[in-house]
Amino acid sequence: MRLGLLSLRSESKARNMIGTIVNTCTIIVGSIVGALLHKGVKEKYRNVLYDALGLASIAIGLNATISHLGKSEYPVLFIVSIALGGVLGTALDINGRFHRLVDRFQRKKPTQANQAPALTQVEDPADTTEISVADSTKSTSRGNLADGLATACLLYCIGPLSMLGPVISALQGNHTFLYTNATLDLVSSLVFASTYGIGMILAAPVLFCWQGAFWLVARLSSAAVSDALMSELLIVGGLMILGSGLNLLRIKDCKVLNLLPALLVPIAFFLLKWIF
Repeated sequence: MRLGLLSLRSESKARNMIGTIVNTCTIIVGSIVGALLHKGVKEKYRNVLYDALGLASIAIGLNATISHLGKSEYPVLFIVSIALGGVLGTALDINGRFHRLVDRFQRKKPTQANQAPALTQVEDPADTTEISVADSTKSTSRGNLADGLATACLLYCIGPLSMLGPVISALQGNHTFLYTNATLDLVSSLVFASTYGIGMILAAPVLFCWQGAFWLVARLSSAAVSDALMSELLIVGGLMILGSGLNLLRIKDCKVLNLLPALLVPIAFFLLKWIF
């Protein structure tokens, strides 16, 4: 009896929201440090950090895919999922819509000519989206906080690591995806806060609510999610994270956001299988 209770407590502890909490805390820490730095993170250091994270993403993505391929009951399903999901995402132009939405928030008109900030480039770690942001070393203006927050929230929340991570955390107690995402967000928050100021810390609760919603839905529906379905999701998700790694290393722009519908294909397949 006691052993059973201890087992349940251990499982509950393993499947808590620690991954999301860590991810949220890294944005808070990054925002504080970035606001204190003022001059921002030099491009050469930012590039080497993203290169390191790109290699880590490739390793994590490959591990997730390869370790679950042997568990797959339908070896061709992940190929169909990536293909159909990619076609659907491309037809919906998810990648392009996301970029245009980010650009809309970033394009702001300076109120005075002498306040026009110089521009630098910040890469979106999830999809290597190039975003123009004000370089605080060139101007006393810290940029429009609302625009910065809107952009940061989009970058932190939209992507396979931030969306699939809390699901894996809730169902398996595996926080690897979220820890990887946390490291990426730490670098991004440093850059954003060095431009827009300490107010960028407000993006942290937005990320917590976003990932918390995914975590809660996954926990409530855990009885309906079989091990077979989880294996298929991890195979597809691993390939998407591999694509993110290739983006970070600037090897290939895989337009990972267009692949997001691929995660719905295994769910639809198993749902149809259950119905019929």
